[in-house]
Amino acid sequence: MAKLTKKRKAVEGKVDPDKLYALNEAMALVKEVNTTKFNASVDVHVRLGLDPRKADQALRGTVSLPHGTGKTKRVLVFCTPDKEEAAKEAGADFVGLDEYIQKISEGWLDVDVIIAMPNVMAQLGKVARVLGPRGLMPNPKTGTVTADIASAVSEVKKGKIAFRVDKFGIVHASIGRVSFSPEQLADNAHELVSTLVRMKPSSAKGVYMKTVSVASTMSPGIAVDPKSIKV
Repeated sequence: MAKLTKKRKAVEGKVDPDKLYALNEAMALVKEVNTTKFNASVDVHVRLGLDPRKADQALRGTVSLPHGTGKTKRVLVFCTPDKEEAAKEAGADFVGLDEYIQKISEGWLDVDVIIAMPNVMAQLGKVARVLGPRGLMPNPKTGTVTADIASAVSEVKKGKIAFRVDKFGIVHASIGRVSFSPEQLADNAHELVSTLVRMKPSSAKGVYMKTVSVASTMSPGIAVDPKSIKV
């Protein structure tokens, strides 16, 4: 087991592992206990009372964070030639079809989000095995398969993120950076949790929002009281 540094020991002491913090309090604390020298990501982890093995409980979707993520996402758009200019004007970093399918098949994947028009999806089958495991395959459920390319690109650039529940029933999402104010982080976290509550499957039984925690890169986790998040 790695030995804790003096700095890490100091911040560990500021977090009470037995306490459930109010959302605003947790967001202020996550900034205080950050030990990185870079603008670390702040992540929220929500454990839901779901069984992802059941098709109707394999929750996935998108949420537009009010203050964005603090990260500029590189967007690739697969579209027909008549939509290329609109995609570029909306902020897409890469636009095309055959040439990018070829580049991906050769190992290129310098993108964060891929958006595609419905009528070109069949051609993406050539690289589905590459994109799928990396979570990059466009999907109608996450709004990345759409005829309205310009709007989709604009939303991603402004802070729209995709999420999905993992096999343990947990949703992991980056909701900002430690440079954000506690209020901005709380707003973003609140929007994520509110979206998860609205998407609760009718078949889910028992406690739905089991645990919520927040942590920045390499910082200790901070448990949030779900009751402090008014939705």
